[in-house]
Amino acid sequence: MDFLVFFLVILLAFANGANDVSKSIATLVGSGVTNYRTALAWGTVWTVLGAGASALVAGALVRTFSQDLIHAGEELPYAMAPAVLLAAVAWVLFASRTGLPVSTTHALTGGLVGVGWMAYGAGGLMWHTLAAKVALPLLLSPLCAFMTTIVLHPCIRMLTTQWDGACLCVMPASRALVAVDATGATRTLFQASGVGYPVVNVPTHCDRAGLRGVVIGLDSLHWISSGLASFARGTNDAPKILAMLVLGGITIWWPGGQTVAYIAVAVAMGLGSYAGGRRVTEMLAERVTRLSHAEGLSANLTTSSLVLLSGMLGWPVSTTHVSSSSIIGIGLVKGTASVRWGSVRDMALAWIATLPFTAVLSAVAYRGLSLLR
Repeated sequence: MDFLVFFLVILLAFANGANDVSKSIATLVGSGVTNYRTALAWGTVWTVLGAGASALVAGALVRTFSQDLIHAGEELPYAMAPAVLLAAVAWVLFASRTGLPVSTTHALTGGLVGVGWMAYGAGGLMWHTLAAKVALPLLLSPLCAFMTTIVLHPCIRMLTTQWDGACLCVMPASRALVAVDATGATRTLFQASGVGYPVVNVPTHCDRAGLRGVVIGLDSLHWISSGLASFARGTNDAPKILAMLVLGGITIWWPGGQTVAYIAVAVAMGLGSYAGGRRVTEMLAERVTRLSHAEGLSANLTTSSLVLLSGMLGWPVSTTHVSSSSIIGIGLVKGTASVRWGSVRDMALAWIATLPFTAVLSAVAYRGLSLLR
């Protein structure tokens, strides 16, 4: 049974990657910064890094999903963890296949409720903790994303309007930092003395041949915000998935096993992101609302800031809800006519269906697994 639980944990990490990588890269594709293949590769790298780094901040989230939701006065049943995982894997893979962004957090929560009710009855669930640590953050996260986007976007739009066409040129060979405005005029911000060539010879546009340096413009800021959102998602989701090992009573039996488990989950999330992330990315990038540079940057900054903060506080918010709500909020700022409400309806229905579906499926799986022993 230990092997089955570990296998299902890795499979859930893969499914999570396939569904959730879209939440941080959809703005890159939707605003025309890059294509799907490159965006998926970018999101994959930062997802793996975030999942690996989650070991530093994972304690609160692991405890919430492995200990704090079910009040058991005795040893947890052996069938509990695999039943929860089976339900979550089935739902997230189905949603990824159909292109619907759903919440792995919701799927795990629904599975825990279904199994807990089946194993111990309603009294076995810690409803106060469930409401305070899971339900409330999940309900408030879309509202927070809406409000943050509405406040943040006008500021981002004003700054991007002023900076459109401008960039910074980082020139290692000259040890210089040069600002180039929209007209092509250059201004040296910093240069170390005694090394390299004179900065006055810098071409007037960042993309002209002969400039040997790194260009940092609005595109660069958008890339950075997307990577930060992917990193935040990895740190928030990996601990919830790994908590299923604790729920299953699995002691990592090899030397350095905990580190290996984090690496395995991180790699599985990365593989799922790159191999299966396109369908859901298409939904968010093309079928909710069209995004400009400033709008994509605002959505990513909202997602990354809220998800990172929640992860550090141990609040299991849904990256799906935060990211999707921020994109919808951008559409509402532009006007209700810019939002494709049919796609929003499909997403909302998938969100609503996640909890009851996974609760019922996990209860059925628990009963079946219990009979096998």
